[in-house]
Amino acid sequence: MLNAVLLALGLGVVLSVSPTSEPTMATAQAAGATIAELFLPVVLGALFPDVDTAFGRHRKTLHNLPVLAMFLAYPVYFGNLHYVWVGVATHYVLDVVGSKRGIALFYPLSSQEYDLPTGVATSSKWANPVTLVVSAVELAALALVHYYVVALDAGLQQTAAMFGL
Repeated sequence: MLNAVLLALGLGVVLSVSPTSEPTMATAQAAGATIAELFLPVVLGALFPDVDTAFGRHRKTLHNLPVLAMFLAYPVYFGNLHYVWVGVATHYVLDVVGSKRGIALFYPLSSQEYDLPTGVATSSKWANPVTLVVSAVELAALALVHYYVVALDAGLQQTAAMFGL
């Protein structure tokens, strides 16, 4: 939950503030409005993968690339659920990088769980500091993508045109 809240706040600022312009009251208001718009989709997306604790196999059933692909495709085909994919994807990154156990990225084809040696137990005293560091790195990566690769708030047509499609 901490990861989702930090990302919703940070992404709201990234999407509404230009790094090359002076901050103004209008910019702050725009950032507040963007944060309000993003908060629920990002937080719900981040919480969604853990629904598999109630059914199926935790860190397998809803912690895999096919589920992420569904959330990436949903806004393209149905025009809603924008930014839910951010919460889902960053949840996966946190589980792979920040936890000892990892996730089964290719489930149901494979039950092998992938992780990095940076992970800690979720009950560890280091869990929150690791979450803060991973969240900061995720936010920096999203900002770099937004400012230098493709605007995360661009529409599908704009994004396709940027890549010559």
